[in-house]
This record gives sequence, structure tokens and C-alpha cells, in this order.
Amino acid sequence: MSETQDWFFYEKRAKARGNTVICGIDEAGRGPLAGPVYAAAVILPENCEIQGLNDSKKLSEKKRELLFPQIIARAVSYGIGFATAQEIDEINILRATFLAMRRAVEALSVPAGWALVDGNRMPPLPIPGETIVKGDAKSASIAAASILAKVSRDRVMKQLGEEYPEYGFEQHKGYGTKAHYEAIRRFGLLPQHRKTFLKNLDEKK
Repeated sequence: MSETQDWFFYEKRAKARGNTVICGIDEAGRGPLAGPVYAAAVILPENCEIQGLNDSKKLSEKKRELLFPQIIARAVSYGIGFATAQEIDEINILRATFLAMRRAVEALSVPAGWALVDGNRMPPLPIPGETIVKGDAKSASIAAASILAKVSRDRVMKQLGEEYPEYGFEQHKGYGTKAHYEAIRRFGLLPQHRKTFLKNLDEKK
């Protein structure tokens, strides 16, 4: 956490408006060609300090893994949800991301009354809330959610890599790298591939 930045500004503002239990929500895995999209919802104690907490994209994989259990231990409650590759193909990635976010909120053991959502599109949630562009770099709750979502998804992709070692999922996590495209051409598509993301596969170099 930055010492000059108030990581709880948005949480405090929401509480000042009468909302008592605030959760931060973020997703991981919207862009890859394979695997689920994940989301997490996190309720942190007021002014909770977790050393090194930041936007998951700014942290190393090792640092995210170290922070994961700390966030779970310190959180008032957390929920993790996902939508499968099949659901992504059926309803599109935006709706699937919103579905994962809703599932994350529904998985909270302590009901939240207000959501701080990373991005500029408000998902249809069972609770009201607000969007914050680049919220994972501005809000402690969203930053914590970004780490839980990212680590959870990465772990699934590593397991997929063990099941299908020829695809290299543990390296690229399902993203469209040259090696991933080459593996698809050589070994074909798996059920975990997002078919709608690969319609123009022959055009890819």
C-alpha cells in the first residue's frame, strides 16, 4: 500500500452515505483463449493494513500467492466465483464476467450491502454499488479481490497444465501466446477453450 494514498477512501465514502458493509469486486481472465473467468468479492475490516496489497497486475506471482492467505485471514468475508468456458461461449464474455461477479457476491458468508466494482460497467448484482475505473489500484477492497480472483484462476490453469502438458497452460495461463496458438493447431481444441474467441484461428499467425 502507498503511504500517501488513502486505500479506504471509497469504502469510507460509501459508509458515510449510510452503507455499512462494503465489498470490493474484481475479475481475472477476461482475455484468455481458454479457461474460466474468475471474480472475487472481499469485505475488509475498516482501515485493515495488509503489507504489499496492490493491484494484482502489479505484483509478481510469488507475491500474489503470499498475499492470498493473508487476505483470506484478515477479511471479514470473501467470496470467489467463476464462469466456465462453455458459459462464456453461450452468453459472451461480458455477461459471463458479470455472472462470476454475482456468484462471488452470493458466496459471501457475511452479506454485503454495497459493492465497489472495478471497471466502468455495473454488473447486475443482488446488492447496489458503484463502479471505479482502475479501482484495483485505488481501493483496498478491490485490490484484495483482484488478488483472490487472479490467484484462484492461475491455480486452475496450472492444474489444467498438468492434465494437458502439451498446451503449456502453466506458462501462458490460457492467453493467446504464439506457443498457445501453435499447440492448438497441433493438438486441437479442448473443452476448456473458448470457441467464440477462436473463430478466426486460421487468420492468426
